Amino acid sequence: MTVQTTTTTGTADAFAEEWRAWHAAQEARLADPHGFLAITGLHFLDGEPRRLPDAPGGWTTGPAGVTVVLGDGEELTVDGETVRGEHRFGVLPERGGVTAIWGDVAIEVAKRGGNDIVRPRHPDHPLRTAFRGTPAFPPDPRWSVTGRYVPFDEPRPTTVGAAVEGLQHVYDAPGRIEFELDGRSLALTAFNGKEPGELLVLFTDATSGITTYAANRALFVAPPAADGTVALDFNRAHNLPCAYTEFATCPLPPAENRLPVAVEAGEKIPYERAAGQGEES
Repeated sequence: MTVQTTTTTGTADAFAEEWRAWHAAQEARLADPHGFLAITGLHFLDGEPRRLPDAPGGWTTGPAGVTVVLGDGEELTVDGETVRGEHRFGVLPERGGVTAIWGDVAIEVAKRGGNDIVRPRHPDHPLRTAFRGTPAFPPDPRWSVTGRYVPFDEPRPTTVGAAVEGLQHVYDAPGRIEFELDGRSLALTAFNGKEPGELLVLFTDATSGITTYAANRALFVAPPAADGTVALDFNRAHNLPCAYTEFATCPLPPAENRLPVAVEAGEKIPYERAAGQGEES
């Protein structure tokens, strides 16, 4: 398991171009009219009806799940159908959710950390309209390393904290990734990614809180090869939504994923957070 190197200018140029395309796609998703930068509030529901400042209706939750009661002249579109009066979203699965449309606003109704939440997403939210991109380290092939995936005998339920105080997430960790960086043997506990076989690692390192976001960064890893080999490209270490907005419930890395080295690759502290945490560059 060694640090990969690039031997030709052409290969280096291609590596950098692929990274720029990846980073542009990351930023496009973040700046989507209904992306995380458009969220105007994080509302935790309970049994008491609540009128929200950024969404219509009175909202509650209970054993039967989330319910909204819309007032006169109020309506939402859910799954393509216009709803008025009382609408029941039902019991939502953990990390699942439903989107209700209100004009140009997308209202996320979801469950996070066992709590039912509502997060309206307004395209004209200043955080989104003023977004100027995310600073990042220049892409460098030395941060693209080969590792080995070691599956656990059984997936390990792993409880981690969240960006929101008092909230916890539980993920099944299928294994860990072992690798070397600058001659040091390291390992990261891996969670399941978005695609079949894909892995996700959450980590901090010696740059966290200095040049990179303090709480976490994330890295998706393509499915392991038949011999367990995986590619870890830390140039694609990216910020989670909590790096930009206080209305995200992002998970924190497990304790063992605090790397004792400075990973000077990937995305840095967002401009929106830089003044209060560290460098802007």
